[in-house]
Amino acid sequence: MDVTAIIDKFYSDNEAGKQILVAHSKLVTEKALAIAQAHPELKIDITFVSEAAMLHDIGVFLCNAPSIGCFGIEPYIKHGILGAELLRREGFEQHARVCERHTGTGLSKDSILAQELPLPAQDFLPETIEEKLICFADKFFSKSRPTEEKSLEHAQRSVAKFGKDSLERFNEWCALFL
Repeated sequence: MDVTAIIDKFYSDNEAGKQILVAHSKLVTEKALAIAQAHPELKIDITFVSEAAMLHDIGVFLCNAPSIGCFGIEPYIKHGILGAELLRREGFEQHARVCERHTGTGLSKDSILAQELPLPAQDFLPETIEEKLICFADKFFSKSRPTEEKSLEHAQRSVAKFGKDSLERFNEWCALFL
């Protein structure tokens, strides 16, 4: 898979958005790969993680997020499922699953309905070890401050805003990955 070619395809007319996406995604990828290498017992697919972590936010350009160079019309909460649609059309189902399951610590159908989010009423929870790892690594970086890694405590506070279940999932991943 040529990750650069896929990013270039969708960001050919959005250099500012592309730079932010790539900077953020490289940091997420580096953190995910470092964790994977520290845990050989988890038998994480390193090649897949390096590809999927670079593509997990591919759909942001379709969202209205001018602060990160994205001038689409969709709400930001939809960037994961929009990215999944793009990657499915390219034939990358596993990568698409990472896109749609990385928001927060994943979103449950109940949470989507309770918050009346503009998403399909279904579970978008990470299931594979690679999906969980990329989602976890992503919580340490923000696209609005792409060069700064959040502390564990800051990441936990950010995740806690999405509810008790989200924080519990994150803390389970802390025990698994740290």
